[in-house]
Amino acid sequence: MAEGTQAVFSALDNAKTQLYHFKAIVIAGMGFFTDAYDLFCITAVTKLIGRLYYFDPSNHKPGQSPKPGVLPTNVNNAIVGVALCGTLAGQLFFGWLGDKLGRKKVYGLTLVTMVGCALASGLSFGSTAESVIASLCFFRFWVGFGIGGDYPLSAVIMSEYSNQKTRGAFIAAVFAMQGMGILVAGAVSMIVSKLFLIAFDAPEFQENAVLSTQSQGDFVWRIVIMFGAVPAALTYYWRMKMPETARYTALVAGNHQKAAADMTKEFVRRHGLHLLGTTSTWFLLDIAFYSLQLTQKDVYPVSGIVRKNTTMNAIDEVFQLSKAMFLVALFATVPGYWFTVFLIDKLGRFIIQLGGFLLMSICMAILGIFYYDLRGNTCTDPKATKEYCYGKPAWFMILYGLTLFFANFGPNSTTFIVPAELFPARFRSTCHGISAAAGKAGAIIGAFGVQSYAQKGTKGIKQAIIALSIVNLIGFLFTFLVPETKGRSLEEISGEDRDLGGRGDTANGNNTKTKD
Repeated sequence: MAEGTQAVFSALDNAKTQLYHFKAIVIAGMGFFTDAYDLFCITAVTKLIGRLYYFDPSNHKPGQSPKPGVLPTNVNNAIVGVALCGTLAGQLFFGWLGDKLGRKKVYGLTLVTMVGCALASGLSFGSTAESVIASLCFFRFWVGFGIGGDYPLSAVIMSEYSNQKTRGAFIAAVFAMQGMGILVAGAVSMIVSKLFLIAFDAPEFQENAVLSTQSQGDFVWRIVIMFGAVPAALTYYWRMKMPETARYTALVAGNHQKAAADMTKEFVRRHGLHLLGTTSTWFLLDIAFYSLQLTQKDVYPVSGIVRKNTTMNAIDEVFQLSKAMFLVALFATVPGYWFTVFLIDKLGRFIIQLGGFLLMSICMAILGIFYYDLRGNTCTDPKATKEYCYGKPAWFMILYGLTLFFANFGPNSTTFIVPAELFPARFRSTCHGISAAAGKAGAIIGAFGVQSYAQKGTKGIKQAIIALSIVNLIGFLFTFLVPETKGRSLEEISGEDRDLGGRGDTANGNNTKTKD
């Protein structure tokens, strides 16, 4: 490889942190902000959609009061999970396309898809519940498709822009915007529902089952979902102005024939175990992480954190759920991301991921084993103590919050960062997309499988939490397949510096040149 190219890489690796680094973090990060908002805002409004479209006052047993409308399990899972299916498809497609056409050419397509389909999701049309839900699911799939493209492209662009010393922190800062998106999803849902609640108050469900569901609630969930288009649209111009990364131009552009040959000849031998490590750990992590995030609406009410749905009207329920989501994100989720940003280039990726999986497993094991004591029990004994009835919700929230904290100051961040560093530029975006898609396969299990357990009530939630503790422990073990990438150039990690006369193949622990 030419000495000029080597000089470019050296300049990138040793560059001082400059304004363009922070600009790239903001531009790429706002995409992730939107990704998280679009994926998780639905958690705050699915119960409202159930009340609006699935309440039947005649559908209750004689002698019992009616219950608020609830989405059927398959419908609930579809609304939440279809976006994840789209994300998986988008990660594979745009990851491949990012290596084929270049990072810059593809980057704008993902944003346009997210903006258009987020708006369309809020405008979901139909004269029946089934048609509205079908329309919503259709557009949320394509929202997810656009989100999927943002994963490999944002990670790889930030990785290839960064200097060697602070690369981990820069990529982590982009991913930390996911936490801000989750926080703002709770905040927007809380603000919109509160404003509508002030304007259109209604009796509690147990006082008047019909009037407790305000018809104006149909605007609430639509506004919350459509807001996700705003931050993405605001960054479109700047995303289009970003130049192609120097590493892609030097190593890949105009040399796709070599890229294809490398993929078939040496990839499995040199990077097969690495890809197994990044896909397996991301898969296992997302089973737990998305289960925790998407089941909040089911976990908080049965754990005493949010009041029973019969003691609230429809819009008030959105407010109470989104307030709980906001507080958990503020005090647990967001700090976890930023701990990673500040410490990843000091502690390294391996230690943070290993410790995060282990501590998540421990926290969830305690939550699961002592679940009945923490959440309280149904009081049928007049002599039962108040503590027995109501449990220890403060301890429940501490353990739940710590689990989310160590997910983000742990594998949720590192599984995103490492695939953007570990693989050669010629298929870096593809491999990141494959790793991320494996994660979304795990998230789909969380959305369709674990969430179904959570909807069964206290016993189902207890079983799900214990199972997730075991999943995290398996993730701890698979972490040993993933090498440390801290403090080395991308070319040294991937072995591409062999062409530059460097040591090569150091990610495999081999400090000598290798021969194809």
